[in-house]
Amino acid sequence: MANNEIQIAGPGEELHIRPYEHHAKYYETDQMGIIHHSNYVKWMEEARLDLMDQIGLNYRQMEEMEIISPVLSISVEYHSMVHFDDTVVIHTKLAKYNGIKMEVEYIMTDKETGELRTTAKSSHCFLNKSGKPISLKRSYPEIDTKFFEFKEA
Repeated sequence: MANNEIQIAGPGEELHIRPYEHHAKYYETDQMGIIHHSNYVKWMEEARLDLMDQIGLNYRQMEEMEIISPVLSISVEYHSMVHFDDTVVIHTKLAKYNGIKMEVEYIMTDKETGELRTTAKSSHCFLNKSGKPISLKRSYPEIDTKFFEFKEA
């Protein structure tokens, strides 16, 4: 495989995306014993990178190709509290993608009860290492095609 290529799931392979799970740690709690709100954004990043791995777009490989994907915006709605030792199941979905930007949606539920904890969205763009916007469609059509295939699934 050439340096500017990335290994993606092969054609005809059916992707079964498993949700990401996070076991809440004690150090993530605040003074009230509830998970501090800032940790949810970290969990979103963990879940997004896991999603990318599952569809065959490893973020480290993308960085080696000099593609970065910074956050443009994040919105989070907290529906119920997460406490120390809870396990949160994070369902991720590629909601929008146009070759230059993408939006990921997150639904976080309690593993044991299924109770809705949080819903969120993050939007990202694609840049080269110099910080200039790039179009994956033009520069990396194999990655662009994979994003479109996954978004349609």
